[in-house]
Amino acid sequence: MRPAPPDPARVALLVGAPGVPVRGPSGASAHVRGLFAALQRRLDARLFAVQEADSRGIFAEPVDACYGGLPPWPRPMLRWRRYREVLAARRLARALVEQSLSGGWSPALLLERHSLYSDAGLQVADRLGLPWLLEVNAPAVDERAQVEELRAPREARRWERGVLMAAPRVVAPSRALCAWLEAGVGCRSVAWVPNGSDLPIGDRAAGRRALGLTEDDVVVGFVGSMRPWHGVERLPAIAAALGAVAVAVGAGATPAGVRAPGFLAGQSLADAIAAFDLAVAPTLPGSHGGFCPLKILDYRSQGVPVVGSDVGDAAVLIGEAGAVAPAAELDGLIDLARQWTGRRTPVARRSWDRVVDDLLNVAAGRPTGTLFSEDVPRGATEVAR
Repeated sequence: MRPAPPDPARVALLVGAPGVPVRGPSGASAHVRGLFAALQRRLDARLFAVQEADSRGIFAEPVDACYGGLPPWPRPMLRWRRYREVLAARRLARALVEQSLSGGWSPALLLERHSLYSDAGLQVADRLGLPWLLEVNAPAVDERAQVEELRAPREARRWERGVLMAAPRVVAPSRALCAWLEAGVGCRSVAWVPNGSDLPIGDRAAGRRALGLTEDDVVVGFVGSMRPWHGVERLPAIAAALGAVAVAVGAGATPAGVRAPGFLAGQSLADAIAAFDLAVAPTLPGSHGGFCPLKILDYRSQGVPVVGSDVGDAAVLIGEAGAVAPAAELDGLIDLARQWTGRRTPVARRSWDRVVDDLLNVAAGRPTGTLFSEDVPRGATEVAR
């Protein structure tokens, strides 16, 4: 049996999506930051992305990256703005190729976050003859159609299929996405690699003080961007049924009656989650099953019980720390919330370093590891009360 090749010393992370700015507020941006930080901890890694920030503002510390920027686009040509995304991704590809061919830094592995109208990884792999691992976090065409008008859908599907079929190895964060990539698209080599979380252990008392809560308050909490399909509008009904305080942490508008501290990160976010008596992931019906919610991984890293909609991999990620109900059943979520609020659950951590281990194993043709680590950081405790 031939030994597996060693891990590459240099990895380029490509993010060709204008809608995923590196310092943005969304889970997609947090995913990029967490993954890149873990890559940097163990390898010589460099990030090539279209945008540092967009109109939503800056929500993270500076990240050392090569930013290609969006090409200028005349207003009369807005109906063809999809080609602007093509040009933006190819700017990134050209920057990396030119740097490598000029004798500068050159990667041994390409890791690309898939986005509609980006073929950056394919372009670089063809020019430099490098291995290319494509990370698919959603069915891009379906996701685009869900959030905005999708122009030229047939062209979009041809583009997406062409890129996915060209990738020698594909990874996805949910099993539903893996099934779609294999059966629906016909990709050659697909592996399941869930997302990660690197939150420190939270301080429940500090979190309660910061949120203006008393120790007697029962708290039902949500973390994430306030996208319609995330189901944050269900939070008030769940909290009201329990006589609890509703808290929603993240960027965006929240329903009336919900305490909203805004966007939090790092220790502040960990403290806020530790203050919850129940965490929820109430995704609405009709959402595609490709999601691997970072919020659930964040909740579990603090030992807080979790109730969610049975969408995608929510059930396997929640595991022994809670339960799921059919996405259409708000009453089912409320019943589960009554059962799980305040229960003690084990701390379970899936770090971004573990994600990197899995990605490198896939790139080398090795099996991936377990979902959660058995090693809990020193000082970790069961924080739910």
